[in-house]
Amino acid sequence: MSSTRIRELIVTPIAFGDPPLLNANGVHEPLALRVILQLVLEDGTVGLGESTGGTVRLERLQAAAKVVVGMDVFDSTAVTAAIDAALLPTVPSSHERGWTTSAVEVACLDAQGKLLGRPVSDLLGGKVRDAVPFAAYLFYKWAEHPALDGRAAIGDDWGEALDPAGIVEQARLMQERYGFRSFKLKGGVFPPDEEIAAMRALAKAFPGQPLRLDPNVAWTVGTSKYVARELDGVLEYLEDPTKSIEGMAEVAEDSPMPLATNMCVIAWEHLKPAVEHHAIQVLLTDHHYWGGLRRTRELAAVCEAFGLALSMHSNSHLGISLAAMTHVAAAIPNLDHSCDTHYPWNSADDVIVPGVLELRDGEVRVPTGPGLGVELDHDRLERLHRRYVDSGMRSRDDTGYMRRFQPEYELKLPRW
Repeated sequence: MSSTRIRELIVTPIAFGDPPLLNANGVHEPLALRVILQLVLEDGTVGLGESTGGTVRLERLQAAAKVVVGMDVFDSTAVTAAIDAALLPTVPSSHERGWTTSAVEVACLDAQGKLLGRPVSDLLGGKVRDAVPFAAYLFYKWAEHPALDGRAAIGDDWGEALDPAGIVEQARLMQERYGFRSFKLKGGVFPPDEEIAAMRALAKAFPGQPLRLDPNVAWTVGTSKYVARELDGVLEYLEDPTKSIEGMAEVAEDSPMPLATNMCVIAWEHLKPAVEHHAIQVLLTDHHYWGGLRRTRELAAVCEAFGLALSMHSNSHLGISLAAMTHVAAAIPNLDHSCDTHYPWNSADDVIVPGVLELRDGEVRVPTGPGLGVELDHDRLERLHRRYVDSGMRSRDDTGYMRRFQPEYELKLPRW
């Protein structure tokens, strides 16, 4: 059999540490879930991939593992089609299938790059920048995960951030440690005037540095318009203030600043109505749910054609995802804003060998080694898998975790 044929796809669920970060849905639990992929070829070459975790994602990746065996790793279009066909009877949404196909495509590209001795960015057409800019991702947060059910409190070295002063101090730490030159605050936690005050405090503390605010559709259209007026001249863009393409279009009619999304435009069929309604001016790409790195590159070209600016969305992730994000961002000419990343919050539990990926001066240099340019730490992978097994955690539940401490808490969107 050809050495470029896929021998097996190893799917490993893991759990890693996460701070008590607040958001419109509640608060992050002490553990976050991911799935690590090892695509093993007949010659022993291994391509790496990473996906969001949870039972649903894990089962779909396990289904994908059964259909890709024997396929040629360079025929990634056929690999994607085979996975689509396997999932289609139970997963009709192309967006949902994209979560699975994207993780496998990244593993295919990593393996291809290793076989060819070329970085993934070369396989995407070549890099247009040597380093990719990222924004500091700021969160309101508790000082620690409180003690619960006999478990001791779990602290971290970031400290509490529940007011403008706390957010400014968190931003100072982010800049000191990683050199960030732009800042994003996850909002939707406190009444809008409190979050407006936090953004103004950031603007005063970091004059001239780009700022953005993301309340995750916690506001009505009217509240969104109010916040946009109040923060005119403060924000580079306002992200997902209200739900739906129609709601965003209403806000956009009066907004003095661009509106961005990673919530109302998350699949190809959403692009046409979003453009027709002039609902957004910035699209936050994410290869995890747009179908992979090549599809993200194609998405960038479509956005360029319709005059939509680009940034990049992030969820809690580790180094394989960061490497993939960096390679595709390096190959996109029209990257108009710094990318989001949770990496500073989660990097202590990374599954890759240290030394290749580093946030410095607010940027990650594009790895130049073959494939993604990162190496799996098998001992760490085993420990994080054991943590997953032992934890019993199988899905993310920010709202349920918040209710453990605030029983009266209700998930209500919009809230203001």
